Amino acid sequence: MGFYRNLFKKCDNTSRDVKKAVIIVALMALPLVAGKPDQKRDPNAIGGRKVASGVNFYSLEKELALGKQLAEEIRKQARLVEDPIVAEYVNRLGQNLARNSDITFPVTFNLIESEEIGAFTLPGGFIYVNTATLKLSDNESELASVIAHELGHAAARHATRQASTQKLLDLATLPVAIFGGIGGYALRQLGAPLALFHFSRDFETEADFLGLQYLWKAGYDPESSINMFERVESMERRQPGAVSQLFRTHPMTADRIARTQRDIGQILPNRAEYVINTSDYEDIRTRLLDILEVQRAKDATAPQPPTLRRPNEQLDLDERPSFQL
Repeated sequence: MGFYRNLFKKCDNTSRDVKKAVIIVALMALPLVAGKPDQKRDPNAIGGRKVASGVNFYSLEKELALGKQLAEEIRKQARLVEDPIVAEYVNRLGQNLARNSDITFPVTFNLIESEEIGAFTLPGGFIYVNTATLKLSDNESELASVIAHELGHAAARHATRQASTQKLLDLATLPVAIFGGIGGYALRQLGAPLALFHFSRDFETEADFLGLQYLWKAGYDPESSINMFERVESMERRQPGAVSQLFRTHPMTADRIARTQRDIGQILPNRAEYVINTSDYEDIRTRLLDILEVQRAKDATAPQPPTLRRPNEQLDLDERPSFQL
């Protein structure tokens, strides 16, 4: 610790923010010395290892309470897929992956009706997948790879760890709009810290690494992660804006794909066989497409809200009603 004391002495005349940054470096370095990083490279140790070490000002209880509060707001503002058969399938798929992860607390899974490809994780293990993501996937293993990645974020408690770091730096907490799409909803009213949703590249890399292991542990083909990366990348090239802003925080680069391929070869033991697809997935995908088509038709025929004018407010010429005699 003598190194850190000397470093603090040199900072006596520096700004308060710089001193905080030094504290962050010191605190974040300590777990790297004391921890056992090799444990994270052993998929056979899943469930008995600690993957959430690092600076975190939130107790698990506070994190769960925060996540529950945000989840309630999302339920109010978003259009969740409420069909019991589809919802049960998504939850069952997610819970199977969670049982094969490092998660130490209950997690929930929901499907959000949105035309943007994406998925995100709230503090406390509230995980959401967009319907466009399920539609883009070609089989259950590819869909599972997306959920497994989000479980990596949840297990490592990335949301509150990153929020803690930003709190140390006194960065502004900004409201964030997560998705647009069919529901036209946003979280801009939450005033939630951007750090809760926009993970650093290091955290995204760790979620890739952990999610890949969870996918393998649950019996799915780890190559499906690469296939899904390539699908998302291809869609973004063909239709710019089809991928949600948050999902683009860690681009599907060649380096990311190469790193995933390397991890598959280096840390995952070979299996005699993997799950690629199930009849449940095919049935649910067909059912979801039918549900979305019905909803789209309802939206198209729904009456538009009237144009209102407040007192002392003039209508634009283009908005004034026209009369014919």
